[in-house]
Order: sequence, then structure tokens, then C-alpha cells
Amino acid sequence: MKLRNWQIECIGLALQKYKSGLKHFLALATPGAGKTIMASALAKQMLENKLCDLVMCFSPSSVVCVDFSRALEEVIGEKFDGLMGSKGQSLTYQSMQYLDSDFWSIFKKYRVFVIFDEIHHCSGSSVENANAWGEQIILNIQRSAKFTIALTGTPWRSDASPIVLATYSDITDKVQCDYVYGLADAIKDKVCRIPKVIAIDNDNISLQEHDGEKSFNSFKELLTQSVFPYLEIIYNETLIIHLIEQANQKLNLLRKSSPSAGGLIVASSVDHAHLISKILFKHFDEKATIVTYLEDEPTKIIHSYRYSCSKWVISVGMISEGTNIPRLQVCCHLTNIKTEMHFRQILGRILRMTNEPNQEAILYMPAEPKLIEYAYRISQDVPLEAGVVHFEKISANFKAIKSTKLENKKKQSSHHKTSLELVTLPNSYKTNALDDDKDNLLSATYESMVNIFGKYKQEALDIELKLLG
Repeated sequence: MKLRNWQIECIGLALQKYKSGLKHFLALATPGAGKTIMASALAKQMLENKLCDLVMCFSPSSVVCVDFSRALEEVIGEKFDGLMGSKGQSLTYQSMQYLDSDFWSIFKKYRVFVIFDEIHHCSGSSVENANAWGEQIILNIQRSAKFTIALTGTPWRSDASPIVLATYSDITDKVQCDYVYGLADAIKDKVCRIPKVIAIDNDNISLQEHDGEKSFNSFKELLTQSVFPYLEIIYNETLIIHLIEQANQKLNLLRKSSPSAGGLIVASSVDHAHLISKILFKHFDEKATIVTYLEDEPTKIIHSYRYSCSKWVISVGMISEGTNIPRLQVCCHLTNIKTEMHFRQILGRILRMTNEPNQEAILYMPAEPKLIEYAYRISQDVPLEAGVVHFEKISANFKAIKSTKLENKKKQSSHHKTSLELVTLPNSYKTNALDDDKDNLLSATYESMVNIFGKYKQEALDIELKLLG
């Protein structure tokens, strides 16, 4: 298997560090760059050079866990099912707390090389401040493993807790990585696509409350000058229809030259996902694959979609970081999770290069202030590019009146026993089924009425590659 230049460099630095007597290595590579293959190739060299006896891999989801196992088997040519004769095993972080002493004794009997995928999920500089996954690493792996490599595409945590096994600078208080491969490098090397973010806004919004009506010129004004929840915006049918219309048109255009190009819609809850699915079918005659923690075999659904030519997949927490579906080129950000880490990981799902003639990558989202900030920051991550902001108004009028009524009963989202993505799932909001003759009532936190009409506008954040020379 031919490795990319950055993968060869990273492997070389890791081997150099290990041979110098140091045991922990942290690699930062932009989402979609190929961290799985790099780590698998490094594991192969570790085994061939007699630097380790076994390889163990831990990752944050069952989907990524299976992908890593397959990559290790393909690259190394050995079994990684944990059975007799295998060279190791790929497990989830969640499974660590259920492993018994017999398993952990392997680290004392053999020289074990450990791969940690998306290490930022594991926090703690000590047992006292560690989360559940970080605690297991500190107690059972930190000192017992012969060597480790930790992988991340976003080297920070939303709660600002220290990442386990990471070293922090005394000056900047930021993570010190042993190897860094950023988005700018990946774009120049044609490893990742150039992202384009389309922010959908509205310039005529009225909010009806018990004390009267208020007008706003943008979603930013609505969200910063009132207590109107962002969840109501992403549940608004008019917004969903308009956003998906733009995304679907773009995907149809891409599929003329790349027939397998796919689109991902990231929803906020299971009910939200089904609402979006109904809108897709009702207004655009499009059927979508839905994958959530409620499905019996979400991993199989994702793998089936990956190797099909189906257009749309709607996900609630299941297609995020590390999930490898290179044919995805269009994404709709309709989740109420608004952290920069989550935003970058979602964007990373559409950045993997393929052999198709068209390599565009477009993310559509509401013009929420934090998301806009993250999009601008993405452009700053590409120092040799011209980050051009385009303001474009769409000459189409929309009018929607949505009543929201106070509901004291909220469905509590249940955590799937084997799915790791569900640690921070938001509560589900019950939504009535679409009806041609009735308005769709939305669940909310207070009694209000929002009218969204006027002209939607798009803010396109183009990160266009302009190489020097």
C-alpha cells in the first residue's frame, strides 16, 4: 500500500521517538487525512521491527472500531479479532470499563502497542480529574503499554479538560503535538477537498410573544437579542425546506459527473431526523437512509450506505468523527450541538478526496453566530489560501408561521448500551407528523410564534486554493 508523504513522515518521527526511549506519541491530522491507514502502517512496522508483540486499538464508536479492525487486517495481513493467533484487537473506549483483569494482564505479559483514535474523548491528567475513559487509560495503559500513539483531528475538548496522555505548553497552555498535519497541508497535497460553507440567513423575522411583536433582520439578531432557542430555528419547516432545497440541487449537480456522490444531514434528535426525512420525501421526492442509536444494527446501515449509490443519509450522532464515507460531498448542519470540535468533525465527513472528477465539498447551515465564527476560523486554518466571503441573496420569498406550545413532558433520550456517540445526545423533542392540511406544531420551551418570511440569503465562505507560484 502506497502511503502519503505526511503518513511516511509521521511514522518516521514516531519510530524515532520510540527508539529514543519515549513511549507516547501524539499525532494531529485534519479530519479526512488518513489517520487510520497511517496508524495501521505504523503498527505493521512496529511488529516487523520487533518493537512490540501485540497491537490494541481503542476508538470512540463501534463504526470506527470495525473500520480500524479492517484496516489493521488489510495493512498488516494478520487477524485482529482478539482470538487465539491474532495480533491484537480493536475495541471501543466504552468497553474498557468492562474488561477484566485477565485482559489487562496482557499488558504485563506482552509488549503491547496501543492506538488511541480521537484521543480528545479521553480526559484527565490524573485519576482525580479524569473522565471514565481517561481513568481506564491512566490506570491500565499509561504505564503498562510498551508504546502508544494517540490520534486526533481536533486537539482540544469542549469542556477545556486536559486530554489524557497529552503534554501541554507552559507558555500557551495548548497541547504539544509530536506531529501536525493541518488542513492547509492536506489541501495542497490533494489529500482533502477545499471546503465551502453556505450559511442560510433570513432578513425579515418577527417574533410574537405575550408582550407584543419584535422584528429581527437576521438569525444572529434573533438569537442574541431574544431568548428564542436555536432548536426552534432548526425545527422550522420553512428553513429546513429551503436549506435542503439548496443542498439537494447542489447534490444533483454533483451526481451528473460523480453518480455516487452522497449527502449527509446531521439532525438534532431521532424525531428531528424523521421530520427531515418526511420533508425530503414530501417536497423533493427523495428517500433517505436514517441511522440513529435506535436502529438495531447502525453499523451495518452505515456500511451499506457507504458502498451504495443512495443520495441522502440522515444521522443523529452516528456519522461523525472517524466515520469513513468518502463519497459524501454535501452536508446539512441541522444539529443543535454548536461546539467548534463538533463542527469541524462534521465538516471533516465531506473532505476526503476520491477519484471522482468533481471534488467539491459544501456544508449548508443556518447562519448561527457561533457556527459562522467556526467557519471563518476554518478559512484562517488555510494560511496560503484566499478566504473570500460572499454575500448572496436568493430571490425567492418564503412565509412560514409556526406555533410553539409549552410541553412539560419531554422525551428523555435513552443511551444505547453499545454506542459511544450517545454520551452527549440532546433530549428528543416530539414533533407531529407532516400533514398536507395542518400546520406542524413544534415542541419548545415557551409559548411564542415566529414568522419567518422575506428573502433568505446565503453567506458563502469560500476557501479557494491559490497556491503560490
